Amino acid sequence: MSFDDATAGHDETRWIETQTAKRPSGLADQHPLIPARSPGHIAQPLDRMHHPRRYCHIGARCVGALPSAAVASNPALDTKLTALGGDTRPLEEWLTTFHLASVVLDPYTNESSWVLKTAARILENLRGTDARVNFVVTADAEGAKAFLGPLTDDFLVYIDPARQFVRTLGLAQLPAFVFIRIDGTLQACAEGWDAEEWRAVAEQIATTTAWISPTIPVAGDPGPFHGTPALG
Repeated sequence: MSFDDATAGHDETRWIETQTAKRPSGLADQHPLIPARSPGHIAQPLDRMHHPRRYCHIGARCVGALPSAAVASNPALDTKLTALGGDTRPLEEWLTTFHLASVVLDPYTNESSWVLKTAARILENLRGTDARVNFVVTADAEGAKAFLGPLTDDFLVYIDPARQFVRTLGLAQLPAFVFIRIDGTLQACAEGWDAEEWRAVAEQIATTTAWISPTIPVAGDPGPFHGTPALG
């Protein structure tokens, strides 16, 4: 798959492991040590270790290469998930009425910031489905608010500072787009950013909920890029 430079970059009231010593303390758009690179950037070997992007359709068969030790899998339903400004509940309680359509982001990386605008558009287009559209941010409440800004007023947001949600799904890279059915099955996921892979997840959501899948990509969406290590 080519990695050319990018051409440019429901029911809830709307809210929107320990990090390593080398993890920057600021957010991607605030920390002076993170250079402002384009969405089509492919890191050099000494810049950051990357793995191939991964797409997996768990509901049937996995497709695409899943070469890393971590393999996306059904989550443990007792995993605690905290809503920004709200309750902490086990995952199974967040699935009692609706599926979950989640974009998982690491606010301390450029890669998650590159896909933020596109992710918001995709989730907005899926808002009317029987899936609870949301962001999961691997930071505390303050960090999530700083990173998402006004999107915290528009979307349900979960915070996952200890990356328990990330770990239980077996994610290897962020950003990620995941669809968890009401029965707790991880139906589909895409890691890193590739329009075709994210579209496949959106189509799984649309098919399951009898909805129209959003158009992916559109003008202004970033070019494909690798994700960053999901556990920090």
